[in-house]
Amino acid sequence: MSGRAAPNGDCTVVVGCQWGDEGKGKVVDVFAEDADVVARYQGGANAGHTVHVGDHEFVLHQVPSGILHPGKRCLLGNGVVVDLAQFFSECDHLAERGVDVRGRIGVSTRAHVVFAHHRALDAALETRAKHKIGTTGRGIGPAYEDKTGRRGVRIGDLLDRALAEETVARSLQGARERLEWLGADPASAGTLEEALAPASRLPDVAADVGLEIWEARAKGRRVLLEGAQGTALDVDHGTYPYVTSSNTTAGAASAGAGIGPTAIDSVIGVVKAYTTRVGNGPLPTGFDERMDAFMRKLGAEFGATTGRPRRCGWFDAVLAAYAARVNGLTGIAVTKLDVLDTLPELKIATAYRLGDAAEHPFPPTVQELDQAEPVYETLPGWTKPTTEARRLADLPANARAYLDRIEELAGVPIAMVSVGTRRNQVIRGVAA
Repeated sequence: MSGRAAPNGDCTVVVGCQWGDEGKGKVVDVFAEDADVVARYQGGANAGHTVHVGDHEFVLHQVPSGILHPGKRCLLGNGVVVDLAQFFSECDHLAERGVDVRGRIGVSTRAHVVFAHHRALDAALETRAKHKIGTTGRGIGPAYEDKTGRRGVRIGDLLDRALAEETVARSLQGARERLEWLGADPASAGTLEEALAPASRLPDVAADVGLEIWEARAKGRRVLLEGAQGTALDVDHGTYPYVTSSNTTAGAASAGAGIGPTAIDSVIGVVKAYTTRVGNGPLPTGFDERMDAFMRKLGAEFGATTGRPRRCGWFDAVLAAYAARVNGLTGIAVTKLDVLDTLPELKIATAYRLGDAAEHPFPPTVQELDQAEPVYETLPGWTKPTTEARRLADLPANARAYLDRIEELAGVPIAMVSVGTRRNQVIRGVAA
């Protein structure tokens, strides 16, 4: 039997395992050093990945974090919804700051487009809603609605001017009618000319992302797939309806990047050393008001996309174990360990008490999660700085014990620990 050799390049997925904001941007940046191709597989401009390189801070919303490593090919898969005006603005801003993006970024022709009328609908729907979700207002939900309703506009549609005018005009008219029905100003949807303006730059970036990833692996190149948001915000597996509009879990990496599931070799889940959440919805391990404000200041817990304050709480091992299961994690990256350096004692939620059940798994409904009472285990803090640690042995004994307990409760080995915002403030190969 003869035929083309099977792909053999390593492919790793990086996925958030809490409510987003886990520090995926830094983790992807660290892992990207060893990758050849970095691809986003879902979400849109509602993501905010913050990366520190030297004294410089970069906040990336749509461009994959790998762009900050020279020579890496960065792709947006078909599962992403792309706000082209903001995307090209982000590319231009990176270029202005000395990051060479020419020929390094590809956008799937199958990816759907976010327009101004999606943002206008997002705002109108949130304003009208009785129970607000707390969206970022970036138009992500309405764009995914159009996609699943089979009325969306894809990148490939915009490459043909006549087709682009027809499809965008139809989408724009539908949005105006809906805005009027919602009692919002139809003019907030913008104009056809504004919607089509970024299309002239698409020939430089349009790509068959799935094919490109497959061919990269066939040549033995290493691929890193980057998720946005977190497991508890997954539209199926998260705290519905307080979720995003896409599948954020590792299973979406295959569909959203255009490759088969057998192409994925490992899945790294990112967890913060404590828990945070932005937007509405339950947070079982949330702090009281005073401790919440203290931790928010200590960890600089404000949204990279919206600037909104994040709610903070103790590490939730029930959620971590759930995320390990639904993502099929092969390793965990723990971020912001250093934020806990000054605390004399720490708590970990090891179970939930719900009704007569003393040890309840992560519940499938927000109603149950609202009623769940965390069962805590208290561990001693280390009250010593960890920011200079580069090996596991450099950490205080109590910090190592804290990590050991997280690893035990999640049931997955820790592969990396972050002890600061800078690129070099990491401990790698922990599980080894």
